[in-house]
Amino acid sequence: MAMAHPRSFPSLTRFLVHVGSVSTLPSAIDAQVLRPNVGKPGVIRVCADPDNMPLSNQKGEGFEQKIAALVAKEWNAKVEYAWWPVRRGFFARALNGRYCDIAIQAPSLFDMAGVTKPYFRSGYVIVTRKDSGLDIKSLADPRLKKLKIGVNLLNSDAENTPPAMALSRYGVVGNLVGYSTFYTETERPEDIINDVAKKSTDVAIVWGPLAGYFAKTSPVPLSMTPLGERDSLSDFPFRFNIGMGVRRRDRGLRDSLQTVLNRRGPEIQAILKQYGVPMFPIEEPADSGRAAS
Repeated sequence: MAMAHPRSFPSLTRFLVHVGSVSTLPSAIDAQVLRPNVGKPGVIRVCADPDNMPLSNQKGEGFEQKIAALVAKEWNAKVEYAWWPVRRGFFARALNGRYCDIAIQAPSLFDMAGVTKPYFRSGYVIVTRKDSGLDIKSLADPRLKKLKIGVNLLNSDAENTPPAMALSRYGVVGNLVGYSTFYTETERPEDIINDVAKKSTDVAIVWGPLAGYFAKTSPVPLSMTPLGERDSLSDFPFRFNIGMGVRRRDRGLRDSLQTVLNRRGPEIQAILKQYGVPMFPIEEPADSGRAAS
């Protein structure tokens, strides 16, 4: 629910979503009867990861779940979750396979879903300890060649996020430390933030929603500096529009969600701020009309 462009890069983030698939599901949802089905009157079926804070978890603590509850309230409906790890075919199998009907986050212009107009825009940030004296504002900063930098790896092929790929253009390679974007038996998404706090790394470059949430709970004060819209050397984009996703053929549902977004926008923005999500003015891409077609 963590990219160069939603058509060419297989993940958002954090926070975003990895759309590769594997053949097995984790034990957290083994007990759930997962089978395609049709919607029920008075129920909205939401795709959600069982352990992917700050987006969602089985305790209902994520910001996606607060937003889903707001949508349900608007429709006088009940939320029913299809627990499905983001990294395991979240859109290809969970949404398009009809295990659920709504993804609370989907990148604008995403080919695998019908996406509403964006309701927020976030981006990558530079995370440092406040007491470090580091005031790095750009990937062009020469100090980055000598610092230990945490970056996320998006899959087992060690594919990198846009900032990590951009750093290679500046010759910053050998001092990068790779972190899993998703939870595993030995790793947690927040490790990349915690290691900055523990001085295991000097800097981390992280998708904003993940960074904002875990920086707030850090035992030591951390600073977050947003990267610009695009890298001046590589032209990789660092900020992305996020809407809600449904199956592409479900235009009526998408339009109904858009009505909720239009009506309850300020409340949704308040939820995102509560979770520390860095937000920027939404920029409509040149072909924005395509996503709503």
